[in-house]
Amino acid sequence: MTIHHSDQDYNYQTLGKRRSPPRRLSKWLWTGLTVTGITAIPFLWFGWRELENSWIKPDAIFVLGGETEREKFAARLAGKHPKLPVWVSGGAPVGYAKKVFAKENVDLQRLHVDRNAVDTVTNFTTMVETLKQAKVKSVYLVTSDDHMSRSRLIGEIIFGSRGIAVKPVSFVSNRPDESWQKVIRDGGRSIFWIFTGKTGAHWIKDYKRGF
Repeated sequence: MTIHHSDQDYNYQTLGKRRSPPRRLSKWLWTGLTVTGITAIPFLWFGWRELENSWIKPDAIFVLGGETEREKFAARLAGKHPKLPVWVSGGAPVGYAKKVFAKENVDLQRLHVDRNAVDTVTNFTTMVETLKQAKVKSVYLVTSDDHMSRSRLIGEIIFGSRGIAVKPVSFVSNRPDESWQKVIRDGGRSIFWIFTGKTGAHWIKDYKRGF
C-alpha cells in the first residue's frame, strides 16, 4: 500500500524542522546573556563604588596601624583636614602616635588610638561600633598602596554593614600588591563576622604556627 503525501503536508513538516534552530539559538542566547550579566556584576559594583567615592566627603580619618609610615602619612592628611577626628587602629604605641601627629600640628584631642586589633580584619571589627556610636558616616581609609585592596574590601564589608562608607587614601610603598589569596581569605572572614560576630583570627594564628 502506497501512501502519498500532499505538498501541504511536506511544507508543514519542512516548516516544523526549520523552527527548531531558532529555539536552540534562543536558549544559547539567554544562557550567554545570563553568564555575561553575572560576570559583569562585580565590575559594575566596583565601578559604582569608584563613582560614589568621587562625591563622598568623609567626616573622619581611619588609619590602619602596623607601619610607622601610615601614621606619618595620616598626620599629614589630618593637617589638611583640621576638623576631622582621627582614629588609629593598632600599630605604634600611643606615645609615638601622639608625637607624630603633634609634629604636624594636629590637635591631639582629635586623635584616638585603639590597640585592640590583632590583624587587618580586627582593625575594622574592633572599631566599627565605636565609629557608629560617634555617628561617623564615612571615613578616609589610610594605609599603604600594597595593603589597600585587602583593606578596602574588608572595610566595604564590615563598615558597609553598619552604613559607614570608606574612601581609600594610600601612599606609595614601592612594594608589590598583596596576593589575591589574602584578599579573598579576609573578605570571607569579614562576611563570616557579619553572620557570626567572629573573625577567625585565632585560625590565622594557628595556621601561621603550623597548628
